[in-house]
Amino acid sequence: MEVNRSVLIQENRQINIQQSGNRAMAQKGLTAIQAHILLYILDHSDRGISLTDIHREFGYSMAAMSGLVKRLREKDYVRVEPCARDDRKKILFGTDKGKEAREFLDRAICEAQNQLYSGFSPEELATLDRLQKKMLRNLSALTQNHSKEVSKS
Repeated sequence: MEVNRSVLIQENRQINIQQSGNRAMAQKGLTAIQAHILLYILDHSDRGISLTDIHREFGYSMAAMSGLVKRLREKDYVRVEPCARDDRKKILFGTDKGKEAREFLDRAICEAQNQLYSGFSPEELATLDRLQKKMLRNLSALTQNHSKEVSKS
């Protein structure tokens, strides 16, 4: 039986969207990706973190990250301060409201993950982990090859 790769991609996207717990996050006025970014910012709130650092960690475009952080600021989950060493750079910190939401967000994400992986054996999870890492390496190689071709032009 041949596997339809297009369907695999669609199903992977569906899994990603649904597992994120968008319904649970809506209680705090957040999307799932906003919640993940907020938790990342909160993890780095002792010294702050830049938008560029978040972009590198998550791989979303700078434009997407900028819009996402803007919405977190508008909802008072994140505050921005200028960088002492570089006026062009902004440093992000969690607010008290963001810190108060942390326990709820951690619990909601954990519940979504428990539901997603329910019934998987440790061996199946290890195989899934290995295959996903292989896919990411393949995508990384494709991106690197594309960048080389563009620079030759």
